Amino acid sequence: MQTVRAPATSANLGSGFDVFGVALDRPMDVVRVEKADRTTIEMSGVGSQYIPEDPDKNVVGAVAEALDAPARIRIDKGVRPSSGLGSSAASAAAAAVGLNALYGRGLSRSELVPVAAEGEAVVSGTAHSDNVAPALLGGFTIARDGAVTAVDASIPLVACLPEIAVSTRDARDVVPESASMADLVHTVGSAATLAVGMCRDDPELVGTGMDERVVTPARAELILGYESVRAAALDAGATGVTVSGAGPAVIAPCRESNRRHVAAAMVDAFAEAGVESRAYQTRVSAGATLYD
Repeated sequence: MQTVRAPATSANLGSGFDVFGVALDRPMDVVRVEKADRTTIEMSGVGSQYIPEDPDKNVVGAVAEALDAPARIRIDKGVRPSSGLGSSAASAAAAAVGLNALYGRGLSRSELVPVAAEGEAVVSGTAHSDNVAPALLGGFTIARDGAVTAVDASIPLVACLPEIAVSTRDARDVVPESASMADLVHTVGSAATLAVGMCRDDPELVGTGMDERVVTPARAELILGYESVRAAALDAGATGVTVSGAGPAVIAPCRESNRRHVAAAMVDAFAEAGVESRAYQTRVSAGATLYD
């Protein structure tokens, strides 16, 4: 048997739509795999009642098929489904790492990225690497044209998850089909700033680089109380605020000394909007961990 812990992730980070991602040190999924004649899946943990155990409808079933690795797979969910924190990616990445080791396939973490992305396609309809890449490789990742670049980083973050459901498919439906040249130039500048900030472990640059005017405003409208939460986080010391992935989670980089204040401010602001929420005081961290 192989046991793997895989982290929550935050994709896009505002200016890096479908490209940027980071691994978080909490929450996490735990996946256990054992060899079997056919793949079976057992779910437990947060939101597990909403996740199908049929291998044809579960992300890990697609991963097992891609690796030709039938197994009994047990998933303990720590990352809530439809959270914007890479719930399906955590399970897919953990299964990929575990099954790769269990069957001795010998694939590198980078080679497992497209395998895990096939699992993501079960949920979103298309294979995207912006969550599975950091879940597998850790740190800050840039996924484009089938290639992934990973950089170690250590940026304090708050990920605030409201009790609101936003599906990945719904969040994609509101993304504008075009953008002005001015907005494109702004996004490029922000993305470059964020990438430099990650390389320098500079939360000020990372926060500044999250600013984006095309995708984020459209998705923010799906999150009740977003503007108030954003303002409260900035007032409490966050260096930037944006929607995490498809939402509804909201993510904010900050200085370590301000993280607790930012977390409390975000929870309070959601509460004032009539929405319960939970804040994870987290940071950019390592990818999936394999335990024998």
